Amino acid sequence: MQILFEFAEAGEVELIEIENELEAYKNIIYEVELKLTLGRPEDLQNAIVSIHPGAGGTESQDWAQMLYRMYSRWVEKKDFKLDVIDYQPGDEAGIKDVTFEVKGDYSFGLLKSEAGVHRMVRISPFDTNNRRHTSFASVFIYPAVEDDIEVDVNQADLRIDTYRASGAGGQHVNKTDSAVRITHLPTGIVAQCQNERSQHKNKNQAMKILKARLYQAELEKEKEKNRELEDQKMDIGWGSQIRSYVFHPYQLVKDHRTKLEDGNTQAVMDGNLDKFMRAYLLNTIQNKKGTLKE
Repeated sequence: MQILFEFAEAGEVELIEIENELEAYKNIIYEVELKLTLGRPEDLQNAIVSIHPGAGGTESQDWAQMLYRMYSRWVEKKDFKLDVIDYQPGDEAGIKDVTFEVKGDYSFGLLKSEAGVHRMVRISPFDTNNRRHTSFASVFIYPAVEDDIEVDVNQADLRIDTYRASGAGGQHVNKTDSAVRITHLPTGIVAQCQNERSQHKNKNQAMKILKARLYQAELEKEKEKNRELEDQKMDIGWGSQIRSYVFHPYQLVKDHRTKLEDGNTQAVMDGNLDKFMRAYLLNTIQNKKGTLKE
């Protein structure tokens, strides 16, 4: 950097080049700082993400679709990979439910900051009277279980149901009972998959989701101080949101845990989430340090 400043003084380098270089260094420092906060073994793993709309029918289902697009754009920006596991379209618009896996370094560690209820305020395109609506959707994040991590599942504890898939997938997907739903009877945890063409592949994917959720549940039991899973289970409605996205009468995205705000709502919906993730993770570290001092 010193050399660049010397060149700038000599008129051989434009100041904009120095600004770009400083921005690049800043991003590198942010990336390193962020990864230093991710010290748990599961932070390194891929993430399984599920999005569920709250009450409100088409409006909430459309909000769930918008969140799915937001995370898809974030995945693209990070050069990660997204694999859809289960996708159930809404009756008129949006989605009733979607589950996907995000593959990339520290996927779970970064995305765990997104677990909870997300609230949107806008003029609804589905309201002929152009009234303002508030919608909610919940985001669940689980670490994807790798092959080298053992999760004991007793086959006698499982109920496996097959059914005919619906929605996207072409004509073939609706001809046979290829979709699979697995219920873990002792815990009531349910995992399903209908996105693959064969029942065998859907069963494997559903089992992967089930193991991920069982693994996350075990992590919560072993680390009682980590209450993230309980936070995810709050009612999808008023008072439980982790973040609000306002499109009308003004533009604002506000994280209620860190108080971080961004006036460019569209940029956030286009996947610019890193600063919210970073603020949450650093805030979590600071809170833990404060607890230790006390």
